[in-house]
Amino acid sequence: MQQDATPERRNNIAPIPFEADAPFLRIVGKLPRELNGTLYRNGPNPQFDTPGAHWFVGDGMLHAFHLENGRASYRNRWVRTPKWLAEHDAGRAFFGNGFGRKLPDAPAHVTDGGVANTNIIFHAGKLLALEEAHLPTEIEPGTLQTRGYCNYQGRVAGTFTAHPKIDPVTGELVFFGYNASGPLTPALSFGSIDASGKATRFERFEAPYASMVHDFIVTENHLLFPILPLTGSVERAMAGRPPYAWEPEKGAYVGVMKRKGASKDIVWFRAEACYVFHVMNAWEDGDCIVADVMQFEEAPLFPHPDGRPTNPEKSFARHCRWTFDLAGNTDRFQQTYLDDLTGEFPRIDDRRAGLKSHHGWYACANLRLPMFGALSGIVHVDGNGKRLGHYLLPAGDTISEPVFVERSKDAAEGDGWLLAVVWRARENRSDLAVFNATDIEAGPAALVQLGHRVPDGFHGNWVGAQ
Repeated sequence: MQQDATPERRNNIAPIPFEADAPFLRIVGKLPRELNGTLYRNGPNPQFDTPGAHWFVGDGMLHAFHLENGRASYRNRWVRTPKWLAEHDAGRAFFGNGFGRKLPDAPAHVTDGGVANTNIIFHAGKLLALEEAHLPTEIEPGTLQTRGYCNYQGRVAGTFTAHPKIDPVTGELVFFGYNASGPLTPALSFGSIDASGKATRFERFEAPYASMVHDFIVTENHLLFPILPLTGSVERAMAGRPPYAWEPEKGAYVGVMKRKGASKDIVWFRAEACYVFHVMNAWEDGDCIVADVMQFEEAPLFPHPDGRPTNPEKSFARHCRWTFDLAGNTDRFQQTYLDDLTGEFPRIDDRRAGLKSHHGWYACANLRLPMFGALSGIVHVDGNGKRLGHYLLPAGDTISEPVFVERSKDAAEGDGWLLAVVWRARENRSDLAVFNATDIEAGPAALVQLGHRVPDGFHGNWVGAQ
């Protein structure tokens, strides 16, 4: 990181080289005493510098902010995957800038053991660190010690999404995995884990082509699998070209199947090329399925097959609504942008997951600043995408994914708080910001101040006190 750069020109991508415990954190404002639990966050934080490495492949580091009776503490730990342990013992990196690509001098017996760097969820009594190329890694909630892979009594194998969905009615966890028949293959798997932690389904099917499928869509009665033209290719990878690349001529596909149906009955809908990392929510409306997503015109962070970069002016996500008419005489789905604001990391009140929701939030950019690609604010929207609130940080500061926490189990939808980690560019450290979820324009009601920075990461979740 360039410590001598101006705040507007710094970024918060570089890893931190330490694990730490901070038992008593300074609080500015008043931390709501009803907030009792832990915000867990995950993100890439490589142990060793590997020049040219993609941001997506750094070792996972967990950051835990524990809030209790108006007090706050912090702990961070690397996820000790087999890859992390092998490299730690050797004191050097074994994997380079590709996805699972070993360095030429890496020992033959060392295999890619994953990075567990994308998300962290709590389901059926287990805290699980997730990334989309390996099984979930179980974590001890208090110490953040790594317990190892969770394969659900041997009933789940292969890849496992970083974005499973938990049904708020049944407690069932629904998941999928891409590259299910091996790296850069078109097979997908999907399945479910019941509320007690027992795997109840696990199946595979073939998609139209090999694609990076980061997220998927679950409603009360349907599963939707987006196959978008950020394509995977074994041939490219073996030739030293990009394993993943943007191929818009392949078009966009979304497979729709009934949750209790069979993969052989998937109906494939088509649309113009686009890319989506994250889904806000989806629900059924009569014979239609409505899905709100953050849609890019062109995939960011990845090149064309020949190495050319994608168009940066088309590589920003906007809030977009997909509509699928299951009773119509068309295989096309509609794409309608709901706002022109750049944003990512959408969240809802998870008690409405898969059901019609009336509140949503996402991290957004400040278009008035030259670094408008950085996420530096939060937007609150209603169920039709209309802005209900908009908050921007001081110039140069950046914000993580906002996580909603309900005030109580029976509180109305949206009644609660938003928690987001903020990087303070001028001080080069981070705060945990606590907002009133329905009045974000008022700014944070409380700031939990950390003495160091939390690097820009991916996803997190709140786990209430048990």
